[in-house]
Amino acid sequence: MVKLFLDGGVFMWPILGVFIVGLVIVFERLYALITISTNTKAFTKTIKSTLEEDGVGAALAACEKSTSPIAVMYTEALRHVDKGLERVEKTLDTIGSLEMTFLEKNQIWLSTVIVIAPMLGFTGTVSGMVTAFQDIASANDMSPAIVAVGISQALLTTLFGLVVAMVIQVFQNFFLFQIDNLVIDMERSSLDLLDILETKQIKK
Repeated sequence: MVKLFLDGGVFMWPILGVFIVGLVIVFERLYALITISTNTKAFTKTIKSTLEEDGVGAALAACEKSTSPIAVMYTEALRHVDKGLERVEKTLDTIGSLEMTFLEKNQIWLSTVIVIAPMLGFTGTVSGMVTAFQDIASANDMSPAIVAVGISQALLTTLFGLVVAMVIQVFQNFFLFQIDNLVIDMERSSLDLLDILETKQIKK
């Protein structure tokens, strides 16, 4: 693998750099989204129970201890309970939109890596082909061996660029799947909160 990388020429280094940037973002998003997903259901159940049994004050105090998207939504919503359900609903919608932005953080950079890596690979291939034909012209020899070596080296950058793009694409698709599920959980949790506030006698 190292030999193939070195044989690919100078364009292999920017492809490697782009891959490293992509992996850093992948690990950051992986940790953040999995942590949020793991705590969401248990947190929502706890807050609903606290809200019904101990009232708004206790539920608000519990929400303020967490930084998950649903906790942030609940915190802001419960702070506006005394202003009516309509205000609570608007608050949930507004904070929910802001939290979605956090969930989608750095997705644009993953998309950039997915696009840039193969483009760098293609550029490296074109550059390598030009060099290969120059070598052929200099040697004044069109033997298959010379042509094959030059072309194989030129195509390595395309190969590595495509591999980088595919790896990052798989992770991005996983992240988008996780984000979709979290958004559904946030919407469901918002409806649950509104339902409790509307139908139960909440202790102030």
